Amino acid sequence: MASPFAAIMRHAVERTPRAIGGAFAAKDGEMVDFFSTIPPDDWAFLTAYNGVILQTLQAAFSTWHFGSVQFFVVEHTRVDVLVHDVGQGYFALLAVEQPAPLAAALSSLIEAVAELRKEMV
Repeated sequence: MASPFAAIMRHAVERTPRAIGGAFAAKDGEMVDFFSTIPPDDWAFLTAYNGVILQTLQAAFSTWHFGSVQFFVVEHTRVDVLVHDVGQGYFALLAVEQPAPLAAALSSLIEAVAELRKEMV
């Protein structure tokens, strides 16, 4: 049986056209739970890598006094990755194959973040 976190990410993936996976992870990239159509080891690597990017962006923007990074998008040749801060040291990630419907993906990710925050209380 899937955890509530995995169910939230699965729902985000299933409602997003071309999505290949979603993860809920700690700021160091360690996955709490996920749903993915790609092999788990590949998914863990993608999640951890983007966790490092989020930490780097948050440190840089904090230094520049621009405020906290809420989300970012990384465009790759075959996939776009959207990462959103959840708070309390966690983030959510959604990966979507090209051509990625970014507006739909971001909407799904924002909804998942709200659900994850409720579940964390």
